[in-house]
Amino acid sequence: MAEKLTTYDPAEDLISDEAMITFIAEAFETNNSGYVAHALGVVARAKGMEKFPE
Repeated sequence: MAEKLTTYDPAEDLISDEAMITFIAEAFETNNSGYVAHALGVVARAKGMEKFPE
């Protein structure tokens, strides 16, 4: 039987500033610019900055 997978958004778990700082710091430790950019987007979503004001 196939295992049912669900969508996971890490932004939902970044509920404190400390968690966001740790998440970003660990992303920078990878030295992977693509992952750092992705992590910044995750933190932006966690902060409610999904869309830029017009």
